[in-house]
Amino acid sequence: MSFEHISGFLLNFLEIFALLFICFIGLAVLGIAVLYVMDKTQTKKAILHNYPVVGHFRYLFEHLGEFFRQYFFAMDREELPFNRAERSWVYRAAKDLDNTIAFGSTKDLHPVGTVLFVNCAFPTLGEDATPTARMTIGSYCEHPYTTSSLFNISGMSFGAISEPAVRALSNGAREAGCWINTGEGGLSPYHLEGGADIVFQIGTAKYGVRDAQGNLSDEELREVAAHPQVKMFEIKLSQGAKPGKGGILPGGKVTEEIAQIRGIPINTDSISPNRHTDINTVDDLLNMIERVRRVTGKPVGFKSVIGSTGWLDDMLSSIARRGPQCAPDFITVDSSDGGTGAAPMSLMDNVGLTIKESLPLVIDKLTENGLRERIKVIASGKLITPSEVAWAYCAGADFVTSARGFMFALGCIQALQCNKNTCPTGITTHDRKLQAGLNPEEKSVRVKNYINNMVHEVCVLAHSCGVKEPRQLQRYHARIVTLNGRSISLDELYPEHRHTPDKLAVYQ
Repeated sequence: MSFEHISGFLLNFLEIFALLFICFIGLAVLGIAVLYVMDKTQTKKAILHNYPVVGHFRYLFEHLGEFFRQYFFAMDREELPFNRAERSWVYRAAKDLDNTIAFGSTKDLHPVGTVLFVNCAFPTLGEDATPTARMTIGSYCEHPYTTSSLFNISGMSFGAISEPAVRALSNGAREAGCWINTGEGGLSPYHLEGGADIVFQIGTAKYGVRDAQGNLSDEELREVAAHPQVKMFEIKLSQGAKPGKGGILPGGKVTEEIAQIRGIPINTDSISPNRHTDINTVDDLLNMIERVRRVTGKPVGFKSVIGSTGWLDDMLSSIARRGPQCAPDFITVDSSDGGTGAAPMSLMDNVGLTIKESLPLVIDKLTENGLRERIKVIASGKLITPSEVAWAYCAGADFVTSARGFMFALGCIQALQCNKNTCPTGITTHDRKLQAGLNPEEKSVRVKNYINNMVHEVCVLAHSCGVKEPRQLQRYHARIVTLNGRSISLDELYPEHRHTPDKLAVYQ
């Protein structure tokens, strides 16, 4: 090819490039001009009216600020709801990586409310440690449930979380030997797929066990209970993130499959009543518990965030009149700082008691009424690290469940997009493109690792306190930092607690 041909080709290319560049600049100028006019003529946003075009950067920076604070500016233990140190522990546990640290702790041990565990002079030797005790829930049931699981998966509905997320959780739970709670969205094939023990949650809308009018159906209850994997039923009165508000699933996440499982229209907001319309008193609650237990033959309890406590006293008095056989088989105590996919900020920020206050309160009321052995207690709400789980056992819990801890195990990066259909890790979205990044087979291994490493480190804490397994932990094994900077024993803070024989351990 001659020099003239090459020169001509380059000149033509440069002419085309220059023309395209001029067109691009023209379109950009035109776009800016149109945006300027739109901003200047609108009256909804003062910033955009007074500073057209450039005012948009304010909203961009406000959005990006969430991510810059998380990755660049916040210290390891500053963020809420979970800080980097907490998330890092879960990530490493889920990947089965070394979770030891060097040089010294970055945790400030001086703030009021900090929990300190009381190590003993002669810790439990490895060869003296015992397996976690097996515990039976529902001694009055036709089919009681016996398990030794210490750490279980709390309620996350299929709908609030995606198909691959449910599949990963279900398979991981089976491999680790814990249960998975369905959440209020009903029983999906993906819950059953993994083969794990299942707790079926009955929400205020009765999804999965309702008739055509939305009422609780005995026939549907029997159909669910016929699955041998379904071990218990949990009636959800309220949850920590939104006490007094029902479940909220935006219509964009109500796919055809989810609509069919829940029995609601497709692409329509799924909003549950703020309470069970057929439970108006504690006797109504006890009647429903007895009904579900009679129909299914399986243990039945309820979940609630604790606020006012008079109704608990009324319920325990009613049980005393009716007999222990009518009592709930378990109570799940949720914390006011619990999580959810979508809830009003006014409820999430301000209503209910945290687990640190409510769990000992419930334990003590059961003990005072002679029902501590009859009614098992499950602690739930922001318990994602070994210290938090061990504290719950010190306070008297029989079991611990977590939801957001398992979201981190699945890869959640706390992007705060749960109420949208845009979760970047595929956990809380039904966008197939985003779900493609969540491989159920790989993530189920992380779920299993998280459970196993959690149990291992809770046992390490228990052995340091001188007991042989976590369920032997007592309140005197934990101390709480107070206003004057000194700590007091949890047993001193809640003196009403009485040690029961199966929980009593030798204090060394």
